[in-house]
Amino acid sequence: MRLISKSIFGTSLVLAASGAAAQSSVTLYGVADTFIQYLDNGGKHSYSERSGGSAGSQFGLKGTEELGGGVNAVFDVETGFNINNGTYFADSNTMFYRQSWVGLKSDAYGQLSFGRQYQPSFWAVYFTDPFRGNEVMSPLAAADLAGATDRSTLATQYVAGRTSNSIVYISPDMRGARFYAMYALASTVSQPIAVASGNMLDLAVNYSGYGFYAALAYQFQHGGRETAPLVPSAPSLLTSFDLMATEHYTAALAYRWGIVNFQANYSYNRSKDVPDGAVVSITPALKVPLSMLVHSYSIAEVGATIQATPVDVIEIAGIQRQVRGVHDNTWGIEVGADHNISKRTSFYMRAGYMKNNGGANMSWPGVSGVAAGSKQVVGVLGMTHRF
Repeated sequence: MRLISKSIFGTSLVLAASGAAAQSSVTLYGVADTFIQYLDNGGKHSYSERSGGSAGSQFGLKGTEELGGGVNAVFDVETGFNINNGTYFADSNTMFYRQSWVGLKSDAYGQLSFGRQYQPSFWAVYFTDPFRGNEVMSPLAAADLAGATDRSTLATQYVAGRTSNSIVYISPDMRGARFYAMYALASTVSQPIAVASGNMLDLAVNYSGYGFYAALAYQFQHGGRETAPLVPSAPSLLTSFDLMATEHYTAALAYRWGIVNFQANYSYNRSKDVPDGAVVSITPALKVPLSMLVHSYSIAEVGATIQATPVDVIEIAGIQRQVRGVHDNTWGIEVGADHNISKRTSFYMRAGYMKNNGGANMSWPGVSGVAAGSKQVVGVLGMTHRF
């Protein structure tokens, strides 16, 4: 990481204006990650070059300024990009898609920040996913994002991981325990799917110590509205429909024993206040009951991270996504290995399999054209450099 220092002239002006010296710094950081992928998508084979298979390609600026009394002003702005072609990651309309926030931090009282930020529910499970919630190759991310494509859960909202227009409080460390709270105002995005989200509350608490980690989280999303294709044979036919208010309950555990970190997490997601008899109009002649798009579902993951050598890490995870009330479920497994050739550079591989049953169409993120009930096999070789 590189430290960008204020110029001598600029610093002199600040000192002259304030009459006091304040320690401040701004740090440029980032990740460059690319990989070659083989994919068997329901019998259709392909090869491609993609970005962010181990860690999302990104760069950002973060800074801090001492304000006195143990209080600091802090900020972080971070963008994601596809290193294989130079485009924005996920949302071409948003410069700082990953996060952008500013706030105050105190060692004694915690941190209060404002902007686009990671949700407490994300931090609750992050340390229990062997693939660290990676948006491209984590099976946990795949199961979560299936909520945006699975017809049975389209109107049941999913945990997006980040939220705009949010206020977040993070407590100081309290003998291994930490509390997180977020309240977010309504927001609208146009990519990758047009969604108008309602207000949101997210709470989490975790504990880490003696090789043990545990976390609980609760998130409540008010209703919103989404525009998406509802007819698989006509992906260009877009329909607007209401998103139901949704509750998310999350639990996560991990325990390190020697070189092995055993990990597990579980979430249950259910909608509330579904109006009786409500319908969604796809065309004037084609209507479907809203209840077809609103089902509760759970996601369960178990796995392990193994520090095989000082420079080699092995990851393994099994995943299940189960939709309640209909024949719709997915089982999958993924293994990975990372080999560090320096403090900043590593090579990695990933191999995974997932089988959709019934109406399920879960896939690794970024893979389109997934038929319900199909299977996927993926294998990747990649390189990551951090700066």
